[in-house]
Amino acid sequence: MSREVRVRFAPSPTGPLHMGGVRTALYNYLFARRHGGKMILRIEDTDSQRFVPGAEEYIIESLKWCGIEIDEGVGVGGPHAPYRQSERKEIYLKYAKQLIDAGWAYYAFDSAEELDALRKEAEAAGQTFAYNYTVREKLATSLSLSKEEVEARIARGDQWVVRFKMPENEVVEMDDLIRGHVKVNTSTLDDKVLYKSADALPTYHLANIVDDHLMEISHVIRGEEWLPSLPLHYLLYRAFGWTDTQPEFAHLPLLLKPTGGGKLSKRDGDKMGFPVFPLFWTSPTGETAHGYREDGYFAEAFVNMLALLGWNPGTEQELFTMQELIDGFSLDRVSKSGARFQPDKAKWFNAQYMHRKTDEELATLFQPILKEHGVETTDYLAGKAAGIMKERASFITDLWDLTSYFFVAPTSYDEKQAKKYWKGENPARLKEVREVLASIDDFSLENTEAVVGAWIQEKGYGMGQIMNTLRLALVGAGKGPGMYDVTAFIGKEECLKRIDFLLENLKPME
Repeated sequence: MSREVRVRFAPSPTGPLHMGGVRTALYNYLFARRHGGKMILRIEDTDSQRFVPGAEEYIIESLKWCGIEIDEGVGVGGPHAPYRQSERKEIYLKYAKQLIDAGWAYYAFDSAEELDALRKEAEAAGQTFAYNYTVREKLATSLSLSKEEVEARIARGDQWVVRFKMPENEVVEMDDLIRGHVKVNTSTLDDKVLYKSADALPTYHLANIVDDHLMEISHVIRGEEWLPSLPLHYLLYRAFGWTDTQPEFAHLPLLLKPTGGGKLSKRDGDKMGFPVFPLFWTSPTGETAHGYREDGYFAEAFVNMLALLGWNPGTEQELFTMQELIDGFSLDRVSKSGARFQPDKAKWFNAQYMHRKTDEELATLFQPILKEHGVETTDYLAGKAAGIMKERASFITDLWDLTSYFFVAPTSYDEKQAKKYWKGENPARLKEVREVLASIDDFSLENTEAVVGAWIQEKGYGMGQIMNTLRLALVGAGKGPGMYDVTAFIGKEECLKRIDFLLENLKPME
């Protein structure tokens, strides 16, 4: 690519960042890194009505958690500061006036009430009201009023907006890196508002074009909800005379509900029990929403899962490090159609990353959970217990149920297992096993297995009968890894104590 690749993620701070937004940021980041370019974070906070305190901080923390590094922008700085649109507001009016002077835009003085009346009038006639070439010269605009009248209205403080003067009956031809060549006739489009005097702020359409130009953005990679705005954005580049430096566009497919019908929403997550936001969120009014981080997902599993929702590597590979995603990412392998989110697949990804973690990594993650349950142990033992059982876990939070008996002796016993094994000859056999275990000096897994195995064979006992009774004593239930993993982990003294406790406290079943 001849020009430097510069992409931007430009969210609005109107609430928590949806996972679809995270995917947009991720694809921008992968594309930038793949081409040795820059990733810019711009906050588009010109809609003061919808601004939510805390949302900007949430966005920054979410990207950080995901490992999406920002080269330039909010929180980092850079040569095109400021990167919050609310701090750039004096820039935009100049460009709105430039469009008016060039005949590409005009002032409109209609009130919200007047426009509402026109809409109702059109509806009554069975039509849809559109603010376009058919009405703009009949309404209170600088196209129908004299220059003096326009100046007088502005001077006396009348509210006004600047609208784009959409050409009549012209075919706009556009190229999208995902969707290919697109044509739209301008007669189907209305005259969008670009700037509002009421709050002295631009709308998205003007602000993002001006900022992308000034920040030298080379590629705009954004959600498909912006596709209908593409003709206007193309025409704005033309109106400003910036077509030579206009970015290339790529519109990403929607993230769909697990059922496939429609865009994935928080309501779907609430109903089906999965998060749609990267981090836990508390709104200023106290409403909360689940987050992947707090629900026990690893950032790398979340990112891996998101990357494959809409992008296909062209191979059977499913597990990717961030660097592998960077090396393999290309926009021509991004799908045009929506990607259906599958909660079970998200859990599968997390389990895969869980299984690949070392005992040392698991120890760090598991220790806080052990402490919550009043267990003080070494990192070595925390990691070892987690390592033995990680293949059966999808989340770190699963580990306590899977390993608690490694650290805490059972004081009650699974009723089903007790009925099955704590009867007949088994209590007497357990006493015999106790003597065998008491005689072993080298209590390593291999040696204990060899000694007990030889004794069972010599006695002609059933392996299952002995092992399941021993499991009841040491674990308290019919779960857990191989019994010798447990004996080696808890050690000889603890083994004997647990056997004695069962013998003394549980009456054999009839």
